[in-house]
Amino acid sequence: MARSYQQICPIAQTLDIIGERWTVLIVRELVFGRTKFSEFQEALPGVPARVLSDRLKKLGAGGIVERSVYSEHPLRAEYRLTSKGESLKPVLGALASWGMDQCLTPAQQQIIRDHVPDDVFA
Repeated sequence: MARSYQQICPIAQTLDIIGERWTVLIVRELVFGRTKFSEFQEALPGVPARVLSDRLKKLGAGGIVERSVYSEHPLRAEYRLTSKGESLKPVLGALASWGMDQCLTPAQQQIIRDHVPDDVFA
């Protein structure tokens, strides 16, 4: 179980929900339209299945993601952002904008511009 910052601070409380490794990238993939566990695994090489499952459960408990089962045998589920989760889009947009300006080379920036619609985080 992740440790809480136990602070009455909006940043600390936000990080209590989305601050663990892989969590923000899972939200990014939900924003990009991925909904299935296998899609997350494909888009996030290196994430262990157990960690992915744990993060999706925590995002659900935090009201960021909702899970709907569409097949009982075998068990299959889809994940979608709740309205609370959707409200993270501008936050991700701000992180992406900062990262574009501060972390990427011009060539890397062009790759992102070619593959990510401008309005994806709006």
